[in-house]
Amino acid sequence: MPSQLFSPLQIKSISLKNRITISPMCQYSGEDGFANDWHLVHLGSRATGGAGLIIQEATAVSPEGRISPEDLGLWSDEHIQKLQSITKFIISQGAIPGIQLAHSGRKASVSAPWKGNKKLAQNEGGWETVAPSAIGYHDNEPAPTALDKTGIEKVITDFKLATRRAVLAGYQVLEIHGAHGYLLHQFLSPLSNVRTDEYGGSFENRIRLILEILSAVQSEWPKELPLLVRISATDWAEGGWNIEESIELSKILKEKGIDLIDVSSGGLVSHQQIPLGPNYQVPFAEQIKKEAKILTGAVGLITTSQQAEDIVSSGKADLVLFARESLRNPNIGLDFAHELGVDVQWPKQYERAKK
Repeated sequence: MPSQLFSPLQIKSISLKNRITISPMCQYSGEDGFANDWHLVHLGSRATGGAGLIIQEATAVSPEGRISPEDLGLWSDEHIQKLQSITKFIISQGAIPGIQLAHSGRKASVSAPWKGNKKLAQNEGGWETVAPSAIGYHDNEPAPTALDKTGIEKVITDFKLATRRAVLAGYQVLEIHGAHGYLLHQFLSPLSNVRTDEYGGSFENRIRLILEILSAVQSEWPKELPLLVRISATDWAEGGWNIEESIELSKILKEKGIDLIDVSSGGLVSHQQIPLGPNYQVPFAEQIKKEAKILTGAVGLITTSQQAEDIVSSGKADLVLFARESLRNPNIGLDFAHELGVDVQWPKQYERAKK
């Protein structure tokens, strides 16, 4: 039977050559939001390595939306030029360049992992963080500032303008980051959102911001290009966001024009209890795909070609996203093709090593 992992996937005007996607992964290697040669080589090598879709790390829509001072950003037109060279190279290798637009909310203003992953005070290069409610991620850190209406409007406008720049930079897929405890997820979950206005309380109110941001993004994003949302299917914590709400949100997002749900989980609260294991998030992707009748991407401790093949061929998800495994192996697409007995095109410069 032919490999389903290496079958093409058409989403709107874009055809992915296979179902292998490089998950957005922070590199903590930028300066003032600017990409550099590290990002070109990091993302470009995954394109030469055979993946069909390469999604750039969480790219902040504003300076205060960064996780760390070294995050990439798209709050300025000046950021566009280097990104254009990255997208151009990815396309030249037969892959599709994607970007994840994000705002980290209360989880912002922390140092890079190798610098301690600690909350930065303003005199250490940090900044004031914002959130739906004045509740910190950790009890021992300063509470974020609860966004007022003006602040919410700014976030929406920042996503809109970043989308306009993403189009100019040459991205062909855009993902809105609504997962992992960052700002949009903070609004979704009652554990971090205790607002009493139209953005808090009921399910309809808690999903309001992500829908308003979607509308703003759609006003700038070409209708023929794919639009994705990444969600955390569950908070893995009592009283938090759950799979039933994720299914309901996915149905609404599909209705409003989202093409695929990138299904992850967790990240909202420090007391989460995640039962880690191979494919541990795949059932969420499968459930959302079946019940919301939308394309899904599966992610999380998927490390082998056969695992990925089984996920796609059994209809559990339409794409498989690789993070850590793609850090270990930039040539994941070429290697998986070899393991599954699929003949794929290699970069001409590497062809002498194919057999």
